[in-house]
Amino acid sequence: MIRLVFKPVIFAAALIVVVAQAALAQSFDTRATAAYVFDQTTDTVLLAKNADQPLPPASMSKLMTLYMAFEAIADGRLTVDERLPVSQHAMNYGGSTMFLDTTDRVRVEDLLRGIVVLSGNDASAVIAEALSIDGTESGFARMMTERAQSLGMDNSTFTNSNGWPAAGHRMSMRDLGILADRLITDFPTFYPLFAEERYEFDGRAPQNVSNRNPLLGLGIGADGLKTGHTQEAGYGLVGSAKQGDRRIIFAITGLDTAQDRAEEAEKIINWAFRQFAERDVAEAGTRIAEAEVWMGESPFVGLTLKDDLSMLVPVTGGDNIEAEVVYTGPVEAPITTGDEIAELVIRLDGLPETRARLVADGDVARGGFTSRLRVAADVLSAKFLDKDGTGAEEGS
Repeated sequence: MIRLVFKPVIFAAALIVVVAQAALAQSFDTRATAAYVFDQTTDTVLLAKNADQPLPPASMSKLMTLYMAFEAIADGRLTVDERLPVSQHAMNYGGSTMFLDTTDRVRVEDLLRGIVVLSGNDASAVIAEALSIDGTESGFARMMTERAQSLGMDNSTFTNSNGWPAAGHRMSMRDLGILADRLITDFPTFYPLFAEERYEFDGRAPQNVSNRNPLLGLGIGADGLKTGHTQEAGYGLVGSAKQGDRRIIFAITGLDTAQDRAEEAEKIINWAFRQFAERDVAEAGTRIAEAEVWMGESPFVGLTLKDDLSMLVPVTGGDNIEAEVVYTGPVEAPITTGDEIAELVIRLDGLPETRARLVADGDVARGGFTSRLRVAADVLSAKFLDKDGTGAEEGS
């Protein structure tokens, strides 16, 4: 593996302009016991505090039930107008409910709103039993765990559909962030449900008609997703907000009160949007460096950006930046224009590294006799020269 390291000034003036005033933004000291903040637009993790620790997710785990319900509607296993029966098991749930009973047959669309807006434990169980491989909520929970694993949610295990306190029912904040990202990306037609502030089902429970998300309606771009609270978990929230072209996603848990949750969530949104900015660095085709070529008509090939490069940078600070080109080489000829050869890796303090694909900017044919002779001579020279280039053998 050859690592070609270079100063930013050698890269491009554009990079210097973007990061000359960029460095570590003041880190956010959250009161949450675990937190994960993710800039979806630039695929950048801004904060990870105990982000991979499996914790009781409370009602935030209903997002997994919703994801699987949306999938079932998308592939035709459910329809929004279909009416589902309510079992005694679903009716028996306490806490936040739609006040369903066994005489009801409820439209799927109403159940979805009942889960999103009203956080209905009973509604979640109805959906779960309808989709379960064996017709039980526990069977659906096993399906949830398997589906979560396939989505890259490695620290999630479900024992029910709604987050009712149970041994072994766990999710990490990173997993909740991954799930929120997938909900927004995979189901844009359903995502507006999460911004609905009120929903009244069949005139029941007028005291339970408001969305518990404290960020909706504040004018800060918040448009989802789900709150959670149990005595074991504390107060938590999976949230998202969009301002301009940027969207952030976050998950927090372990707050002491609903007020603490509201304040912390709003602070996170303000911090993420005010302390970081997306900047264009260079356009596709910008020449970055050269890679060494093996057995080619030319000993080098130029490396250019495959795609436009933009990155998230802190808005204040110094000029602490490291950039390097990484490739496995020398690259054996023949090489065709556009072949992906290397990566540009840019590091700023306090942020994950940014990687950009680099491609060959021209063709390099396999060398003829002269090229092979030159390579052979280089190999022989390297073999017989010592480290100092004197040609003396060790011990002579």
